[in-house]
Amino acid sequence: MNRIEHYHDWLRDAHAMEKQAESMLESMASRIDNYPELRARIEQHLSETKNQIVQLETILDRNDISRSVIKDSMSKMAALGQSIGGIFPSDEIVKGSISGYVFEQFEIACYTSLLAAAKNAGDTASIPTIEAILNEEKQMADWLIQHIPQTTEKFFNSL
Repeated sequence: MNRIEHYHDWLRDAHAMEKQAESMLESMASRIDNYPELRARIEQHLSETKNQIVQLETILDRNDISRSVIKDSMSKMAALGQSIGGIFPSDEIVKGSISGYVFEQFEIACYTSLLAAAKNAGDTASIPTIEAILNEEKQMADWLIQHIPQTTEKFFNSL
């Protein structure tokens, strides 16, 4: 593979990653009842994620990159498995917050690399979009890490 092919493959990966994030956020938001601030932030990020998917599809289309139906489907199945696996634990809210933070850090690393690849591949039209998505992921990660202590405390107080 050459640098452009790698870049295109990573764009498809980012699209599949956001599809997975969409499924996970929808599942999490549907189960958060006693944590209204967390639920509101999850729903806000879900909206951002849906917009990111559209933005990535625009980049894919502009670069004549076919979308990976297989990657998208596998990501959705993985997200479903994660959401089903997380339904039963009583401490799901704490573990979900931690997992959400870890996933955001993964997305930050992916978009940081994708930004460097876009610059190297000469896709200057996509750089502002990738920077904006990266910023949203950083904001969500910051919010989660700042709120994990109070989520944990609220969970403990509910026992």
